[in-house]
This record gives sequence, C-alpha cells and structure tokens, in this order.
Amino acid sequence: MTQSQILFDAAEKNLPRPGLKPKDAATLIIIRRDRDALRVLMGQRHAKMAFQPNRFVFPGGRIDPCDQRITVGGALRPDVALKVQVGITPARARGLALAAVRETFEETGIIVGEKCTHIPHTRARAWQRYFAHGIVPKLDRFTLVARAITPPGRTRRFDARFFMVDGSAIAHEVDATHQEELLRPAWLTLAEARALDLMSITRRALDEAEAWTVEGGARPIPFFRVLNGKATMSYL
Repeated sequence: MTQSQILFDAAEKNLPRPGLKPKDAATLIIIRRDRDALRVLMGQRHAKMAFQPNRFVFPGGRIDPCDQRITVGGALRPDVALKVQVGITPARARGLALAAVRETFEETGIIVGEKCTHIPHTRARAWQRYFAHGIVPKLDRFTLVARAITPPGRTRRFDARFFMVDGSAIAHEVDATHQEELLRPAWLTLAEARALDLMSITRRALDEAEAWTVEGGARPIPFFRVLNGKATMSYL
C-alpha cells in the first residue's frame, strides 16, 4: 500500500455531492518532555459535533478575523513563515498561528506564550480572556509539521496547518471544564495516543511531530489532499 493510499480513512473518501470550499484552520501539537516519555496534548470531540464526532484530536479550529488583528507575539521564524504562506498572505499565515494559540486556550485552558507587561487592548472576547493572564503569544517557537485539506464531499472542510511547539512554551494553565468542544483533554504518551481512535491525518501528523522532536533539524513538510479524486501527498 502506497503512502497516498493511506492518507485518508475510508469514511473520508470523496462522495458524490457538491464540494465545499475548505476553510483555513490551524492545529497545535504540544509535545511535553517528561522523564518517562514524550507526551502530547489531545482531547476527544463531543458526540454531537458535526465534524468528526468522538474522534481524538489536537486542539485547533478555524481562523477568526480577530486573529489577524493581534499585533503582539512577534513573527514566525522565516523558514516556518515561508511554508505557512504558500497560497496565502503573510498576515493570514501569522493569523493562523495565532488561531492555533487561541483555540488551544479556548479548548484546553492551556496558554502558550510568555509573560509580558505590555498587554494590548482588543475587542475580541477570546483574546481578552487570554490577555487577562498577562501573557502574549511567542510565535518564533512554532514549527509547521504538516498541512492537510479535508477531502471533497464532507459536511465540513478545512485547510489545516499543523503547528508544533514544545511544552516549555506553556506559560499558564486555567480550568477549562466549561469548554464545549473537547472532552477530557489529557497529556498522553505517544503510544497511548496511537492506541486511540485517530483520524489517519491525525496519526500522520503525530508521526511528523515525533520525528521533528526526536531527530531534530529541518524536515520536508507533507501536504495531504485529494486531487482528481485521488489522495495525494506532496511537500511544501
């Protein structure tokens, strides 16, 4: 079986219905280096979610207009920005990284960033809650490990960028029991994560994150999508 044949689960194959345009989205893979093992933050989606109910995923979601208006947090490293910017503007690429930060906070209560005395003003409630802890993002610690577009024919379609950051980038954690998207966010060993009900893309992104963490150095960034009815993998 070739790599392209295992990119998408059988349930994700192309269906004969009008295609939806994918929405830009971002996911954040946080790898924590414990003494006994590497651990990754994941959570289970609610059963009533329209997209991938009950599946275990990394925190993330769609970009919001407010994400592109946040001025603090610095810039992505040039090598990372170059890959994220493929097909979009630099401002939107940066906004995607910030969306990953915001969604992670909203879904898990984990605040990725650094303490700062200069906190910006914003009318976006999600960012107001984030900034209330005296923290701002720090995007130069982010790595892009994969990109994937949901196949045509799905009820939801996303053009997702999978960012990764080391657990040392966590500045604070708050109670997130009020959140409505992820059930039981937890730190799992990589073996525990692989034993869960994962989408094929989630599993492949986990493999990429492990390789970046263990091997170090730059790696080619896979881009998963369906072209002319066939699952393909290219590199950014």
